[in-house]
Amino acid sequence: MSLRRSALAVAVFAAILATFAGHYFREQPVSPDSIERLPAYQNGALLARACALPVARLYGPQGYLFQQNPSVCGATSIADLLRSEGVAADPDSVMKGSGALQIFGFLPWGLTLDQEAEILTRDAGKPAKLLRGLSLEAFRAEMTKSNDPSRRMVMNFSREPLFGRGHGHFSPILGYLPNEDLVFVGDVNASYRPWLVPTDRLYDAQNTIDSSSRAKRDLLEIDAP
Repeated sequence: MSLRRSALAVAVFAAILATFAGHYFREQPVSPDSIERLPAYQNGALLARACALPVARLYGPQGYLFQQNPSVCGATSIADLLRSEGVAADPDSVMKGSGALQIFGFLPWGLTLDQEAEILTRDAGKPAKLLRGLSLEAFRAEMTKSNDPSRRMVMNFSREPLFGRGHGHFSPILGYLPNEDLVFVGDVNASYRPWLVPTDRLYDAQNTIDSSSRAKRDLLEIDAP
């Protein structure tokens, strides 16, 4: 490839990255309906109880990873899940051999739930079960299972129904507080960090359509060792 063509390719990549960076990093005000305004969202006493739940405790020993850029939430979620099982992992190792388009460590299109399932199945060495089209009752029943150390869950959801801003996102589910009907979401975005949310609000966020796959976002579940 000539120097001129190489320079043109770099310029095109830079323009693509600038476009997606603007899409992901755009600052927006806090919505009046955002779950950030709920008393339980990051309540210290409730978070302490949530962190002591059986599965949440397993995510602590190796240190919780946060995404290096907003496009790698799926890879970071898988890395955290594997680390909770005692497997050394990071987003770069997760994405190696995935076949997903990457530009300087950035995933312009992110990952779909099906891609996440394929990578998780490969890296975990066991099938990732896709749970799509659940009713609210069935979804709540799945959340109660998130306290079972023999299971791990990763969810694809839209931030819009939760925060009134943002886009599609992946994060592990770390547990459930049944008396309060609150789900403990291990947000891999360091600007948010883990938070608690009423089950029905989280259900609405995952019961949305991914514009890339044209399918429901929903939930992944795997059996732990």
